[in-house]
Amino acid sequence: MQYPKNVIAIGVVQTISLLPAQIVSLSHICEYSHFSSRHPMIKLQRVYFYFSISTIFCVKSMYRKTPEPLEPALLINAYTQGIFPMADERGQIRWYAPDPRAILEHSNLHISRSLRATIRKGTYEIRIDTAFEHVMRSCANRAETWINEEFIKTYTYLHLADVAHSVEAWKDGHLVGGLYGVALGAAFMGESMFSHATDASKVCLVALVEHLQTRGYVLHDTQFTTPHLITLGVTEISRKVYEKRLKEALRRRCAWH
Repeated sequence: MQYPKNVIAIGVVQTISLLPAQIVSLSHICEYSHFSSRHPMIKLQRVYFYFSISTIFCVKSMYRKTPEPLEPALLINAYTQGIFPMADERGQIRWYAPDPRAILEHSNLHISRSLRATIRKGTYEIRIDTAFEHVMRSCANRAETWINEEFIKTYTYLHLADVAHSVEAWKDGHLVGGLYGVALGAAFMGESMFSHATDASKVCLVALVEHLQTRGYVLHDTQFTTPHLITLGVTEISRKVYEKRLKEALRRRCAWH
């Protein structure tokens, strides 16, 4: 599987050996060549040790017969620090903190003339949180994906806990487009989207932005830029700025429903 460039990969975290409170702080993450003597990283036979002030992390690269478990508490802790996971083809989980970070400023959302026409016609019925797992599986149904069964299980658990949410486009009783993500405080972290009909995922994004604006969300994270997202108004900010905005957003309380 190809991973985006300009991304800091923390590695394959042995979640069974880490407590939720032990996740590495973003302030201690930097490129390998820039690690200070106070926080050295030692590379030895594909085994990585990250030394922080009080916690030692062992990050290993190894083959697994089954997908690595993704703990809900660890996942939420990671999101609050601007870190998110992706699984490789072997099921190993790698943690990412992109620099720069892609976000969607709601005021920058670009709605093309054709998309406005589609919305105006009411081509799709938009629903929220009625088929979360179905949306995830549809997002995963592609040649290369980081969404495996462990991710589906964990994010569905977070959905039942009212933390992860989906926006869906329906037509003639069929799910034809959708997206999902995680809402914490006044921040929404978009994870993935899919479309089986013209503009279906774009209509979902417009509906999501309207939903977030109405309820006071101030940060919409899209993780990476893609040509598709750029046409919709997604831009990039530095990781330092992102961390600051995330911290401010997490102080606020927004009601999803």
